[in-house]
Amino acid sequence: MRHLLPPSLLALATALAVVLGGCGSGSSTTTETVPVACRRVPAPEPRGEPRRRKSTALLSAQVRWTATVVTNCGTFEITLDARDSPRTTGSFATLARAGFYNGLDFHRIARDFVIQGGDPLGNGIGGPGYTIAEAPPRGTRYLHGTVAMAKTATDPDGTSGSQFFIVTGEDAKLPPQYALLGQVTAGIDVVDAINDQPLETGDPQGSAPVSPIVIERITISRS
Repeated sequence: MRHLLPPSLLALATALAVVLGGCGSGSSTTTETVPVACRRVPAPEPRGEPRRRKSTALLSAQVRWTATVVTNCGTFEITLDARDSPRTTGSFATLARAGFYNGLDFHRIARDFVIQGGDPLGNGIGGPGYTIAEAPPRGTRYLHGTVAMAKTATDPDGTSGSQFFIVTGEDAKLPPQYALLGQVTAGIDVVDAINDQPLETGDPQGSAPVSPIVIERITISRS
């Protein structure tokens, strides 16, 4: 099954995003920003789903952990939420350090809602060969720049493999069912630029971008 967000919630969130966006379109205080350009790169070849041993790593909440994501559209940083999600962030960090994400793409963009990547198959159904479960706090909200793990509609709350999504709307209006990975704390303009790329279709549930958006590498650092 595809690692997608529930269609009904997606449709609602997309509609809300359109309304919110339209409300500000006539404002005289809107600041023009220079668009981020994406380098043209070849589309990645599907790798096939690996059979990795389930991660048992935990990240310490006493340390600030940062994932630096380099793409052909630029670089952004995710501050990992080791306090609320030690297992989820531990698994992500383990995969990143092993080079799992290098060369994968953002296969799905739901405009002004989320961008989604981290699938070795590139079609929304792949993963690392295992899942873990770590339900997020009950009051979790998925706001602009929040990074969380994708799951199928039938998976238990907090289930994750390798696929993650980044919220590109102001508020995704999702229930607290998706394991928290962290928050984009630098390079949000790059995330927004990925959100704005031309898409293959106008499907409200999301589409692949016309030109590939590739994760060149993810590095994990601590401070």
